[in-house]
Amino acid sequence: MQNAEESIRIERAVKSQAPLILNFIRQLAEYERLLDKVEADVGRIEATLFGEKPAAEVVIAYLGQEAAGFALFFSTYSTFLARPGIYLEDLFVESKFRGKGVGKALLVHLAKLTRERGGGRLEWSVLDWNEPAIEFYKRLGATAQDAWTMYRVTGENLQKLAETL
Repeated sequence: MQNAEESIRIERAVKSQAPLILNFIRQLAEYERLLDKVEADVGRIEATLFGEKPAAEVVIAYLGQEAAGFALFFSTYSTFLARPGIYLEDLFVESKFRGKGVGKALLVHLAKLTRERGGGRLEWSVLDWNEPAIEFYKRLGATAQDAWTMYRVTGENLQKLAETL
């Protein structure tokens, strides 16, 4: 049982935490073997997450007084449900805090937030090789959406598409 000093709390991130958020992003990218794909920097995080029109929201999980992990998410909309939802872009818990309920606390927080906002779905993606995460999500009642294939357009292809008449 955790004592009061080790209790988990979730707080909305603030602009001054942009370096912490970048650190979590880099650790996640390293875990996912995608560190070479990270272009984010503190300035871009400050502008896109804490500027005039934030593109997403971030919450930080603390175990005791230490920042243990984060979740970055944004609003979605389901036409079939005619309800909003939340898409979890990234969830990361530092390795020394794994197995202590931090990841579950972040997902519970997002589930509550989804419901408070009248949402019908909390969704996310997971790399197909990440068995520990897949098993964790299944234990929480999540189901894989195997009938759907995600597509992405980035970089030069995004530029070409945007310039298509």
